[in-house]
Amino acid sequence: MYFRKKCKITFLCHGATIYSEEGRFSDLENYPPLSELGVSEMENLIDSLKARGVKNDAIYSSPSVRTSQSALMVAKAFKTEYKTIEKLTPRACGTWNGLTLSQILNKYPTNFTKLLEHPDKTIMGEAESSPDFIARIKKTIDEIVEENIGNRVIIVTHPDVIQAAICAALGVPADKLHNIFIRTGSATQISYFESWASIVYTDCVPLG
Repeated sequence: MYFRKKCKITFLCHGATIYSEEGRFSDLENYPPLSELGVSEMENLIDSLKARGVKNDAIYSSPSVRTSQSALMVAKAFKTEYKTIEKLTPRACGTWNGLTLSQILNKYPTNFTKLLEHPDKTIMGEAESSPDFIARIKKTIDEIVEENIGNRVIIVTHPDVIQAAICAALGVPADKLHNIFIRTGSATQISYFESWASIVYTDCVPLG
């Protein structure tokens, strides 16, 4: 039973937006949409998935505009529908929402230092701590796995959600969350077994 595979999930990071291109923190659902670059990234990623024969029995998406746009492109390419999972939202940014790193350094230098020293703790009002965020994503992914025993699943979501899924799958400490790099328009695949999980590949982008 230890080696019984329960589910294989291919996590797709949404395409680029003006926020991701500018390096802005964002947990908003209704903004921003995909940029021209983001649409191109998703087109290339979808072509790569189809060329490699990536299969799916179900497609899920986070609820934001940028993930929904990306998921719609994926669903059309595979001639199927996708389902929105409301709990797959990115980490709550609190008062850092919409700010770039340089703006945060100028406006909240003390809090940024605390983030570097204690990245696993909440450091701003209404922000979500790394352990809480990872636990939330793990619970949601576990539910998806249990609903898809024996299936191959695609989840279109955010970079930090994929980071959290990797941490949860491999038991990576919460304070190492930001050591995992996930680009827009990339694919990460995780196989879930009875009592463990294995990364097949991560942050994979099509060759130019």
